Amino acid sequence: MRILVTGANGMLGIDLCNVLSDAGHIVTRTDINVRPGLETAAWVPLDITDAMAVQTAVESCKAEAVIHPAAFTNVDGCEKDPDTAFRINALGTWCVAAACAKLQIPITYISTDFVFDGTKTTPYTEFDPVNPINHYGASKLAGERIVERLCYRHFIVRTQWLNGAYGRSFASIMLDLAKTRTEWEVVGDQIGSPTFTLDLARTITALQSSSLYGTYHVANRGECSWHTFATTILQMSGIKGITLHPIPASQWPSPTRRPAYSTLRRYSLELQGRDDLRPWQEALEEFLKHRTDISGPG
Repeated sequence: MRILVTGANGMLGIDLCNVLSDAGHIVTRTDINVRPGLETAAWVPLDITDAMAVQTAVESCKAEAVIHPAAFTNVDGCEKDPDTAFRINALGTWCVAAACAKLQIPITYISTDFVFDGTKTTPYTEFDPVNPINHYGASKLAGERIVERLCYRHFIVRTQWLNGAYGRSFASIMLDLAKTRTEWEVVGDQIGSPTFTLDLARTITALQSSSLYGTYHVANRGECSWHTFATTILQMSGIKGITLHPIPASQWPSPTRRPAYSTLRRYSLELQGRDDLRPWQEALEEFLKHRTDISGPG
């Protein structure tokens, strides 16, 4: 299948393009700019907020499907500049979805746990009501609504707490801090599922052969707090002599309200008997063994 991928130079995008290519798909990689260290890779410059440019890119590569991870994912940046958040996450998605609708091809839109308010105490399913509490979640939910209305052949894939080999993620930040510090504070009262981009990419790739369009939650199995996640990262890395202080989210210096509990249940996959996501600890172990840092924005 010929597949165009937006945000292909991002942490998820790199793994996704590699997994798609390994599965035999013909991939067109697009992004607004190249990540430093990947200058020699084949990719097509694309501003997703330019409707004509998106239409031309999709048509010129004769895409049979589009996967759309490109987004403004800086949560605090979205809170400080909601207009930019909606321009990229809503208008950009509008442009991509309109191109898919015109050509009548499927779109896969990558969304977030932040569409929920975090007031539940059990994992969120795809059928729970949404209620974002910050501009990032609201802008991504706007993207979901646009995709649903324009493209009847769509996959909306909600995920969370992404970590990957390419770029800066929570896991890589913890390892970097351990090189120069012996103690720091980590939020201990927000709960979710660490999700590794390689596993997410594999599930997105598998969905491309399905005709059961709709909304899917994709996250690694299990849940933890950021503090527990950080502690496990250091323990699995064999790093000793570090003290991590758990603090409430209210003490973290951020302008953004975040869901206190946002674990995603992979209910759509469960119902289909296709939920094969491994525990986050197993994915973390593989990440630590094969970690490859590429400098650039995370």
